[in-house]
Amino acid sequence: MRAQRAADGVPQLYTQTLAEARAADLASIQAAGGEVEPVDSVEDVFVDELGLPLRIYRPLGDGPMPTLVYFFGGGWTLGSIETADGICRRLANAAGCQVITVGYRLAPEHPFPTAVHDCHRATAWIAKASFVDPERVVVGGDSAGGNLTAATTLLARDNGPALAGQLLVYPNTLYGSDTPSMRAGVDPHLFNQTSVNWYWKHYLTDPAQGVDPLASPLLADSHAGLPPALVITAEYDPLRDEGELYAEKLSAAGVPTTLTRYDGMVHGFFAMSGALEGGRRAIAEAATWLREIFGGD
Repeated sequence: MRAQRAADGVPQLYTQTLAEARAADLASIQAAGGEVEPVDSVEDVFVDELGLPLRIYRPLGDGPMPTLVYFFGGGWTLGSIETADGICRRLANAAGCQVITVGYRLAPEHPFPTAVHDCHRATAWIAKASFVDPERVVVGGDSAGGNLTAATTLLARDNGPALAGQLLVYPNTLYGSDTPSMRAGVDPHLFNQTSVNWYWKHYLTDPAQGVDPLASPLLADSHAGLPPALVITAEYDPLRDEGELYAEKLSAAGVPTTLTRYDGMVHGFFAMSGALEGGRRAIAEAATWLREIFGGD
């Protein structure tokens, strides 16, 4: 994949305008996502009460369903409901659960903490919906979506709703992190430390916001009482170490936590099931974990 990007001269997203980067990010994810999996139903709704769009993916079944609320990646700056379409379809089918994507608002038009509160408000609304089993609601996301997942669980622990689990896929957990994986992340043809800094620059209006646990969940005073977690990281990812440090924090606080590092993989691989076998394995692991959390077979 890296060799192909280098041969094709694919420009880094941070060298483009926001409009160009948003279009290129979606096109790249769709190209690597493989065939579009059919699910029993897909419904787009706009919730006036939230002022946000949601997309609901349902597998076969009736009645209130176990639900994964999914937050797409994209550095809080790129991404959309469409970005996570392939992931959500695969997880709905493989886990046998309903998946609902939240169209939270993006920076820099809507900087921190807008996205966090959008995600928490949407999760609270979803947990009360008649078509959702309130005892079986999990939040999850990749990259910035993983960051928003962790922040949402912190808010939900103190303000509701009760959550059954959290799926954190190579999450950002610490602003300004200076970990070995971040220092090593300089490859000009992959997601690198320049990419990370570019996203943070759009998200935060003041670097001082970076110490807020809703921006840097690793800095929360306590991680006790948070829901069980599956943390997935990639070997060649600047965010690898802060994701793994977060898993350690959760475990030390008594949170049942599973951590899996996918060797040989790069940031973004979870969305690349059509191109990378590691992406398919990670989706399968997440689906198995979700079934266990939801009490399925």
